[in-house]
Amino acid sequence: MSSPKVVIIGAGVVGAALADELTARGCTDVTVLDQGPLFATGGSSSHAPGLVFQCNGSKAMTEFASYTVRKIAGLELDGKPCFHSVGGLEVATTPERLAELHRRRGWLEAWGVESRLLDPAECVQHYDLLDRELVYGGLHTPSDGILKAVWAVEAQARAAIARGAQFIERREVLDVLTTGGRVTGVRTDAGDVPADVVVCCAGIWGPKVARMVGMTLPLTPLAHQFAWTSQVPALTGQTAEVMRPILRHQDHDLYYRERGDLMGIGYYGHRPMPLTADDLVPYDDAEIMPSVLRFTDQDFEPAWTESQRLLPSLSEAKVDEGMNGVFSFTPDNMPLIGESTQAAGFWVAEAVWVTHSAGVAKAVAEWLVDGKPSADLHECDVNRFEKHQLAPDYLLARDCQNFVEVYDILHPLQPMDDPRPLRTSPFYPRQQELGAVFLEANGWERPHWYGANADLVDGRTVPQPDPWAAQFWSPIAAAEAQVTRERVALYDMTALKRLEVSGPGALAFLDHVTTGKMDKSVGAVTYTLLLDETGGIRSDVTVARLGHDVFQVGANGNLDLDRLHRLAPTDGSVVIRDTTPETCCVGVWGPQARDLVQALCQDDLSNASLKYFRAKQTYVGMVPVTVLRLSYVGELGYEIYASADMGLKLWDTLWQAGQEYGIVAGGRAAFNGMRLEKGYRSFGTDMTWEHDPYEAGVGFAVRMDKGDFIGKAALAARDPERIERKLTCLVLGENDVVMGKEPVYAGDECVGYVTSSGWGYTLGHGIAYAWLPAELATTGNTVHIGYFDRRVPARVADEPLFDPDMTRLRG
Repeated sequence: MSSPKVVIIGAGVVGAALADELTARGCTDVTVLDQGPLFATGGSSSHAPGLVFQCNGSKAMTEFASYTVRKIAGLELDGKPCFHSVGGLEVATTPERLAELHRRRGWLEAWGVESRLLDPAECVQHYDLLDRELVYGGLHTPSDGILKAVWAVEAQARAAIARGAQFIERREVLDVLTTGGRVTGVRTDAGDVPADVVVCCAGIWGPKVARMVGMTLPLTPLAHQFAWTSQVPALTGQTAEVMRPILRHQDHDLYYRERGDLMGIGYYGHRPMPLTADDLVPYDDAEIMPSVLRFTDQDFEPAWTESQRLLPSLSEAKVDEGMNGVFSFTPDNMPLIGESTQAAGFWVAEAVWVTHSAGVAKAVAEWLVDGKPSADLHECDVNRFEKHQLAPDYLLARDCQNFVEVYDILHPLQPMDDPRPLRTSPFYPRQQELGAVFLEANGWERPHWYGANADLVDGRTVPQPDPWAAQFWSPIAAAEAQVTRERVALYDMTALKRLEVSGPGALAFLDHVTTGKMDKSVGAVTYTLLLDETGGIRSDVTVARLGHDVFQVGANGNLDLDRLHRLAPTDGSVVIRDTTPETCCVGVWGPQARDLVQALCQDDLSNASLKYFRAKQTYVGMVPVTVLRLSYVGELGYEIYASADMGLKLWDTLWQAGQEYGIVAGGRAAFNGMRLEKGYRSFGTDMTWEHDPYEAGVGFAVRMDKGDFIGKAALAARDPERIERKLTCLVLGENDVVMGKEPVYAGDECVGYVTSSGWGYTLGHGIAYAWLPAELATTGNTVHIGYFDRRVPARVADEPLFDPDMTRLRG
């Protein structure tokens, strides 16, 4: 089979790396087009300072950076190295930052990157220009360094050209050509270039190119200041380009790199300076290059003052030259990778910084050539966004705020402050009346606890978290969880994605794309998985058969909708709709849930009539509802769905009738604690594309005795009992809790990492789930979790921890 014709738009560090990765895999019919001259084409790569710090809270982003380091460290251009492995040093000048460096080191340990925490004296040993009196400590990563971006572009381009690729300079793409919804090529200012696949690696011009196929690319170009000093006397006589580690001073939004006897200073502390792709001038009209704007001295003044304080020798120099260099930001600070829904064959690899360039290129090449990347890309898939997140005003607000926060210490639960509120359930007014404390997810306002429940805390045993864990938390959450298990509570579940799959082909379609049996009676509810062809988990969903040809799918997010659309037949036999905006859902859970709902419903809700994992369309009071008897918290109860216009009436009906049962409203914090007690998985946190069902402990959702389904052949070749790693339940101490993404140690060796974690409010101890080698995931085994500067003991436990016989759920 001949390789496809691939056109890459953009010959920067991503486009060149992608051409190299594709041709190395035998896909050699590759043409790379750029509107600028090769190889300093005028985009962000051409002015990038080149600092590569691998540390990131995202496993995928650290893997991208680590691959970039390994690859570029071995590259030379005409005998000159493309990478200086001088290491990276992050310094703390406040106690809060020092604690954050402990957390960041945990990430590096968890993701397999060597690093070490340094005391102040050791920081000065590594970087002798520092003022020892200002430094509390540092984080040193020996494999970090400086990537010579333009050299790396040319070196990778030469490798690709040697395998058959073409790089064409000064060729502007005017349009992306399509026929029948699929790309056929690109139109340039010098004629058309045919293509089966077009990959947009245009960087800050990406939104302009994406519009050519009707796609909104959620990316904002923003200017970022970088300056070079005059000669620094302390560096006089230094002939090597760089001798000291690259340095980050995040308490003041600064970073540093040497160039001989000069010092380069990067600064994020200035006001956001957004542009649009249409604001960027052509290469030949630019004063320096399109991605470099005139330096604004006044914005840099705080940076220069602070730099002289941290590095006193700079006071003998001056700011000699500077630029406002433009590069890309996204609403969630993650890259944009994947195939557009607007035009088959149009792919993007955008919002990628030099740090992650080769790693992203490798993932895209694997996806195009092999059908699946080796990395988990669910955080990076361009189709992850909800519609409101593509609104120009939203993008501008979020991207500018992300620029401001780029070096901030951000708590895992910290929500965005603005723009809010965006999406509210019909229950929102009543939640406000109950004093709800809202956090945000995908634009939804979600109560985490209710101030009205404060008096429930009295007389109860609640955990005493450390100051970090106590942020965005309240002891009220513990009381809400305990009361749920004692009485009955309402939980707003409206934020969960709901899809309707209908049509004469719906049954066969869902049976093919999921691991469970779908051919069940109307009213059946099935927990099942979406897999890829290699058996990797793409999502877990709940499917309720509401009619002969009508199914409701409880999904995890927009990627599930995107995947189902891509897999659906094109003959019109299957219709897929996102019903989330037009519906709402309330969880009614607790030992008195049946008594409450039955009193409002004329249909029989007894266990004999409505068993666990069954659905019924009925009425609650005057409200038409769909009732699913299931629970994500491990209690008797129901998910009750209604149309959005009747949502407030549904809440009020349940709330009024629930008074005799001592009903309360419960928030997300209580919900998550009860979820952990039952061992229910959370896709995207506990399990991702890189895991299979047997490792993740959800093999029970796989029905190998049914017909063919996506991923079945891959699973058939595996023994469910012979796994090398396992998602493992860990029990912590009474007042111990971790937050997720921490390293797990067996002795001094890091052997895994934490996924979900939190309090088991009704069990009285902390709970964590972690990926561990299977031989260590034995009941009773003790491991330790690295939490800031502590090692927290944790014991492997059988799961579920709560109600293992399922008597409360099934009763």
